[in-house]
Amino acid sequence: MSGTDVILVTGAGGVGKTTIAAALAVAAAAGGVRTLVVTVDPARRLADALGVGELGNQPLQVADVPGLWGAMLDVAASWEAIVHRHADPDIGDRLLDNPYFRAIADRFPAAQAYAAGEQMAEYVECHAWDLVIVDTPPAAGGIDFILAPGQMRELVGGRLLRWITGARLPARRTLFNVAARPALRLADNVLGGPLLAEIAEFLLDLRNLYDGMLVRSRSVERHLKAAQTVIVTNASPTPMSETRRFFTELPNGAVTPSVIVFNRELPHAWEGIAPPPRQPDIGAADWDALTHNLERWSAEAEHTAAARESLAARYGIPLASVPWMLDPPTDIPSLVELVRSAEGLTDVLLPNLPAT
Repeated sequence: MSGTDVILVTGAGGVGKTTIAAALAVAAAAGGVRTLVVTVDPARRLADALGVGELGNQPLQVADVPGLWGAMLDVAASWEAIVHRHADPDIGDRLLDNPYFRAIADRFPAAQAYAAGEQMAEYVECHAWDLVIVDTPPAAGGIDFILAPGQMRELVGGRLLRWITGARLPARRTLFNVAARPALRLADNVLGGPLLAEIAEFLLDLRNLYDGMLVRSRSVERHLKAAQTVIVTNASPTPMSETRRFFTELPNGAVTPSVIVFNRELPHAWEGIAPPPRQPDIGAADWDALTHNLERWSAEAEHTAAARESLAARYGIPLASVPWMLDPPTDIPSLVELVRSAEGLTDVLLPNLPAT
């Protein structure tokens, strides 16, 4: 690999996205690729799978896998870094103390996704790793993560904010202090609280981020467009719907998925299987229950195969199959086993690795 490559792992919540990201990271590191796997999900699934206690913004080396590091986005720390990177020091301190800014940074999915994107770009551009794998937020199946740079650019520099704050003149804040602040304070006295003046102050400070975020958001978009994008799904209605949304709601050219990973696929041998001859030593009620269970799993296997084939036919993108496992992967050895049992998972994403 030359430079630092990126793999985005997207998909609905609960489809095994974090597990797939961890398994790919373990496979890449085992093949000699210095790899960082990053999760944006505050749950401990990635840390648990990698066998480490805690993960944060500072990458932690995984003791049992040489060449592998893990990290988990800290939204508060990431936004603090973004503000200090793009704003003057005094304005940055005011923004970080402002409750309106904290509400945007902490509660809005686009703001959290944008913070993750900037942090991803920092990891990529420091060139400490050959590969950065990002386990994207489950909201909207990863769509928010890809759209976030443009959405935040529009928030900070859009027409509404420009109309409210006016032209970006050097003396704009002085003009505000002399002309607008007294009127807003008078209005606040009528309302009984310092609301309007605080909002106006916040919007002026937020506008100060625009120049830096304009440049940075475009570099984040370039990293996203150059990345290999993985969509993890299964045959359940919600993941299938999220997969379709990925193709219909993203602008053309935003990203081109490299592979769809069909997770927890049932064995093909279960499809259309007929019940064996009745065993005389099994009671009628038990035999009926066993037969019903066999028919149910056979129908589910057929449904899974049909869902997989419909994705392949509709989108023309390579599909990888990860078989259903009795015990979900929870440690390094089981992640290695997942990669070994998967069909086409590393062939598309990590084609130059030695066989595991």
